[in-house]
Amino acid sequence: MDWTRYRFRSLWPLPAPPAAVYDTLERAEDYPRWWPQVRTVSRLDDTTGLVTIRSALPYDMTFTARAVRRDPAAGILEIAMTGDIEGWARWTVTADGTGALARYDQVVDVNKPLLRRLAVPGRPFFRVNHRLMMRAGRRGLLAHLRTV
Repeated sequence: MDWTRYRFRSLWPLPAPPAAVYDTLERAEDYPRWWPQVRTVSRLDDTTGLVTIRSALPYDMTFTARAVRRDPAAGILEIAMTGDIEGWARWTVTADGTGALARYDQVVDVNKPLLRRLAVPGRPFFRVNHRLMMRAGRRGLLAHLRTV
């Protein structure tokens, strides 16, 4: 097992039309407005941005995110990441009853030296840290969707 590789999946049922959810998730530069753990998103060009995140544990992670797939018809947004974490993440937004389901999949390798050194003893804490970040993201998105 590679202790520095992580696979995550989160499912966010949302009481909003899939198109509204997709449109909001597509504007990554707005994430810091509604997702507290996404500290900054700085656009570098039309498909790339520099992102800094921080959840409950006292460390920042910074990575470059590059859009590799934007498919509104399929509800898919996918990025490649390099930096403190390297890999990919994908949102898939589908209809779910009268609302939407936003599915988040991510596979990353951790490159940040401290986190690599703490890979084995820290793994359960890093997973909980990610879960807390995703929970807060869903709450923030719910509140944001009520205002748009």
